[in-house]
Amino acid sequence: MLDINKIESDFDKVSSSLKKRNKDFNSDLKEIIKLNSQRKEVTFKVEELKAKKNKISKDIGILSKNNKKDEIEKLKNEVSKINQKIEKLDNDLKTISNEINHKLSYIPNIPNENIPLGKSEDDNVEIKTWKVGKIKNNGEAHWDIASKLGLVDFELGSKLSGSRFVVYTNLGAKIIRALADILINRHTNNGYKEMFLPLIVNKENMFGTGQLPKFEEDAYKIGDQYLIPTSEVPLTNIVRDKILEKSQLPMYLTAFTQCFRKEAGSAGRDTKGLIRLHQFNKVEMVKITDSESSYLELEKMLVDAEECLKLFNLPYRVVELCGGDIGFSSAKTYDLEVWFPHQNKYREISSCSNCLDFQAKRIMARYKNENGKNENVHTLNGSGLAIDRLFAAILENYYDGNKLLIPDVLKPYLGNINFLE
Repeated sequence: MLDINKIESDFDKVSSSLKKRNKDFNSDLKEIIKLNSQRKEVTFKVEELKAKKNKISKDIGILSKNNKKDEIEKLKNEVSKINQKIEKLDNDLKTISNEINHKLSYIPNIPNENIPLGKSEDDNVEIKTWKVGKIKNNGEAHWDIASKLGLVDFELGSKLSGSRFVVYTNLGAKIIRALADILINRHTNNGYKEMFLPLIVNKENMFGTGQLPKFEEDAYKIGDQYLIPTSEVPLTNIVRDKILEKSQLPMYLTAFTQCFRKEAGSAGRDTKGLIRLHQFNKVEMVKITDSESSYLELEKMLVDAEECLKLFNLPYRVVELCGGDIGFSSAKTYDLEVWFPHQNKYREISSCSNCLDFQAKRIMARYKNENGKNENVHTLNGSGLAIDRLFAAILENYYDGNKLLIPDVLKPYLGNINFLE
């Protein structure tokens, strides 16, 4: 959440920076400033009334010593009227503050000052590519390969739960489990602390990482709770309402979970296959850092995600997201896109983002800096990796038209076989 004082003191810069997101937030920002001005006026009136009340209370004390009952009674009546005014103003103050927070909750993070300008994913900037000699698969789609080899039952997924749900069967199920293990082992061997998390979280956790209120339509809700859209939500909220010592930073966290999204804005897109599911598997990376090192840690996180793809010798590229495509809570994001031969294009398999202190302000996560003062932590998150998309990429890149060759890193989990057919 943005600091309202920063919006007021540096309005032009905040406004122009947010315009890089390909949307004008001027009217919203001006309304927030107007409401904040009202809040200050009401607060001033309350303080004035409280000061007057305190003076009268002292006068009553003096009059009590002189036993002037009539004058005391008049002053008590005045105090009663002041209390009524204060109560009304306090209610007004609460209403105004709630409105300010509501409007602020829809304002996204300020993007990095060097973010590429653009309207959509078509304007993202390619940073680098990593290519290996990939298997030609005769253009077959991963869903056809998966069905042919008996690894995924798409019809059963639809029968049990509806569209965009799948059932992994036989070696398909084993491969999904193996991929999670390979990825988690990679991260824990590189300093990440593994967590095994609840899949249901409370509303304040979803608000804290920026999924609420703006993206509520994309979330699966159960009563007053939510199925997690990503384990970024519980991992980041581990430090909610905490004041950490600087020596505890950076914190590296990782988890394998199933995730749930309604994909409300993707009607008609990727209706076949494993790219865009309502229930999917993912290994997540989260970092909690101090304010000075978060961009360095973002570069390290990107390397962590890249190394995961290199384990499987999968061609990929790295793009930096433009202002029109960057996520709500992020200031800077790199996407890793893996090669899909059937589509003859790269598809996202990981996003690595630096949210700076945007999420920390929403979850009140702080640390004691070198001067002993409380300062908001910075939070980062990245997929390491999206497992269903990884599985799909392996199918398309390792199928030669007759059999599926097994990546070396996966062979020990499948009895050291070399291929499936």
